[in-house]
Parts: sequence; structure tokens; C-alpha cells
Amino acid sequence: MLEDWLQQIEEASSLEALEAARVRLLGKKGELTQKLKQLGKLPPEARREEGRRLNEAKRALEAAILTRREALKREALGARLAQEALDVTLPGLAFPPGNTHVLTQVLAELVGIFQRMGYQAVLGPEAEEAFYNFDALNIPEHHPARDMHDTFWLTTTPKTSQIEGAKLLRTHTSPIQVRYMSQHTPPFKIVAPGKVFRHEATDATHEAMFHQLEGLVVGDNITMADLKGALLAMARALYGPEAKVNFRPSYFPFVEPGVEFEVWWTNPKTGKGTWLELGGAGMVHPEVFRAVDELRRAKGLAPIYTGKTGFAFGLGVERIAMLRYPIPDIRAFFQNRIPFLTQFRGGA
Repeated sequence: MLEDWLQQIEEASSLEALEAARVRLLGKKGELTQKLKQLGKLPPEARREEGRRLNEAKRALEAAILTRREALKREALGARLAQEALDVTLPGLAFPPGNTHVLTQVLAELVGIFQRMGYQAVLGPEAEEAFYNFDALNIPEHHPARDMHDTFWLTTTPKTSQIEGAKLLRTHTSPIQVRYMSQHTPPFKIVAPGKVFRHEATDATHEAMFHQLEGLVVGDNITMADLKGALLAMARALYGPEAKVNFRPSYFPFVEPGVEFEVWWTNPKTGKGTWLELGGAGMVHPEVFRAVDELRRAKGLAPIYTGKTGFAFGLGVERIAMLRYPIPDIRAFFQNRIPFLTQFRGGA
């Protein structure tokens, strides 16, 4: 009898079948339970012996059920693992490698060129005060750049540019010149890379946000020859040892004299050369130095810039990138099209 019951348990092929066997043997109406209920009808001596035998059978069945249950659980887990297993020896999904934006690459290259010439890279705020963006740079109140239609002012007051502490999105990186000079003693050489903002219509060659690299050198006996030498070194690093630099007179409020500088560039595809305008430059205007000294006095610092000389220059990063690759439309830099961006592998 016990052997038959144990065989029923052993033959259970699933947890459900095992539970059915348990109920059939040990449930309220189970075979063993019914036999235990009949013990009261037996004589005392026979009742004691039969009770011992049935209790031993019950313990044996309970132990067999527990053992079989654990075995079935292991089998079920093994089957599930086999069904859901991942072959870790197979290669994973390959994601395309990323790369830095083409403008980031060109800007890093420019900064690296000047760092090799001893320049330090410095940064300034993009939300700038009107004093640093205009007044300290000798840009008068009637200058068109101060108009609402040319500048992103951060308040709605029509004459924001004349309010002390008024802020705007900087229209050039030149304010960093004033901020740096108000805290540092010359001689020094710095470049200031960053984004600038102009409130103007966008087209193939104009965008409301673009990038500039500003340069500033201040010291004793700095001349236009030093400026041309620095720009020539930059041009040769960008376009090769045959590159040349040309100055054309121009007006900028914060330099005197002022020039627009061009680089002689030979197109590698056609072999033809042409002058490319890259930016503006000149000797730092004495009014800028005077404004810096006034600012230093207000901060409790000694004025040291009156009588100094220095040069400054600024160039557009998008212009250099568009000429190098070539790219016909400046808006392509900011449209986030993956096929366009992934053309420019490598760089910084």
C-alpha cells in the first residue's frame, strides 16, 4: 500500500499533478486520511499498532511530496531558462559611433593653433551687460547695433541699452576683452571662443546664432606688425605654408586703426587661388583702455592700461568651416541632420 502511494507521488510529472496526488492521499477525503478515521473501530491493541503504521506512512508521504515538489521546481526552472536563454557569445547590436560637431572641431583647431603660440583661452557670459557689450567698447548710443531690431535684449524696455545693468545676448565675443583686462595685468595673449547672437533674418550666409573667436594681445610696443604676424601664423596653420594675409582698411568702434583681414587660399580641387575675408582686426582703441581703467578704479584696482598698446581680432568659425568642406548654407550646421553631421569624423 505505502509503496503504491509513493509510486503515485514519484510519477507526478508536474506540480499540478503532484498537488492532485497529495489531495488524493492526504486531503480531507484522502485514502490515508480515511484509514486514520477508521482507527477508532479497532480493538485497543490493534488500534495502537495500526496507528503507528499509518503515522509512519503519513510522514513518509509528506517527505516524498516535499522532495518531489523541489525536484519539479528545479525541472520547471531549467526548462524556462532553456527557453528564455540568451546566447551571450553572439555579438550585440552595433550602434554607430558618435563624433563632435564640425563647428566644435574647427573651433578646437583654432584654439589649439593660438595656444601653440602662447595664447590662453578664456570664456565669458553669453547673457551680457550692455556696458561690456557696447559702452566699454566705444560703441556709441546711436550705433545701429543697439537697436531692438539688431539685438536680442532680455527686457522689453525700448531704451534698454541705456539702463544701468541692462542685459542682452552678446552680439560678439569682444566683451570678454574688457572683462579680462579689468582683472589682469599685461602683458598677456588671450583668445575667447564662443556663441554670439544677432537679431537678423536667416539665409544661406546669415544665422541668428553663430560662433566667433576673439583674440587680444596687450603689452609694451605691440604694433600692427605683431597683429599681421599672428594672423599669418594662423592662416598657414589652416591653409598651408603658401597662405598669405592681406589687410584692408575698415572701421570698427573698438579699434584704431581698423582693418578687415583676408587670407589667400588655394582651392585644392581647382588649384585656383582667391582672397577670403575671415574677420576684422586692429589696434585696441585708446577709449577702450580708458574705459578699462575707469572700471578698475571702480573696483579699487590701480589703473594700468592708459598708454598701453595692443591688438584685437575676431573671426567667424562658420565661415572657415563652410570654406573648408565646402558647405553652401550656414543653416545646415544647426538642423541636426544625422547624414550631414556624420560626414565629419575625427577632430576634437
